[in-house]
Amino acid sequence: MTEKDKRPQVQSTVKDENLIAIRREQMIQGAIKLFKEKGFHRATTREIAKAAGFSIGTLYEYIRTKEDVLYLVCDSIYHHAMERLSSYEIKAGTIDELKEMIREYFLQIDSMVDELTIMYQETKSLSKEAQRYVFSKEFEMVATFERLLQRCVQSGELTMTDKQIHLAANNLVVSGQSWAFRKWALHRQHSIEEFIDMQITLFISGIKGF
Repeated sequence: MTEKDKRPQVQSTVKDENLIAIRREQMIQGAIKLFKEKGFHRATTREIAKAAGFSIGTLYEYIRTKEDVLYLVCDSIYHHAMERLSSYEIKAGTIDELKEMIREYFLQIDSMVDELTIMYQETKSLSKEAQRYVFSKEFEMVATFERLLQRCVQSGELTMTDKQIHLAANNLVVSGQSWAFRKWALHRQHSIEEFIDMQITLFISGIKGF
């Protein structure tokens, strides 16, 4: 990670790291529900505190601004998404492994539709420093799929150049995210299982055509 992509630090007057983690998780969960109902800009810090289950005074012991809360929400979303992806072990570099990892990724998206929708709508409200960090986490997701595609090439399962791998990995990440940011169109026509099966078929057919 480059200097500009380092994780921004949200200041707190509380010194107990365990308590900070607990309170901020409460804050994140309350904020997600509130931002879903009202949007980031219409929600107030007092409402965020209430949704989290504590006073406005307590809220400001753990953050400085409302933008800090939005950053914590975005950071939490990527942390949970990457945690699940990084736990998947790349072994033989087979097409079946690739399909299973795509399925895991899409199911993770499905479990976080509300959170991801908020993030896509409100990331522009973050500071430039926080935006760079959030985007760096997106690059990490792409890199995860790049590594698996490279492993499939090494095993002889696929024939792709580095540029083709890079583009395919980006397309795969965006395809999964579309289940969240285009839910108004996709959820009417497809179940998550139908979406996954068709996306996998389209993706595998596409990369085998290189």
